[in-house]
Amino acid sequence: MEKHTPIYKNTKLWLLTSATLGLAPFFPQPHIWGKIHWIAQGGAFTGEHPMQFMDWFDVVLHGTPWVMLIISLFWIKPKQNR
Repeated sequence: MEKHTPIYKNTKLWLLTSATLGLAPFFPQPHIWGKIHWIAQGGAFTGEHPMQFMDWFDVVLHGTPWVMLIISLFWIKPKQNR
């Protein structure tokens, strides 16, 4: 029987999705980079143009592949007692 890799450990999948969905659109700058910059500058909650629901959805949509890539890279395999 063939053993399958769990989706949260599939580094190749998360690398591909991070490079495509995680960075889309590519020009003029990656979408996730603009959202992170917006949050880091403090304009996400206050200011002239605070982030709306769609902006937070974009953060989740474009950020999930990156979070899953980090999880797949640093997943620690539990020790098995035999």
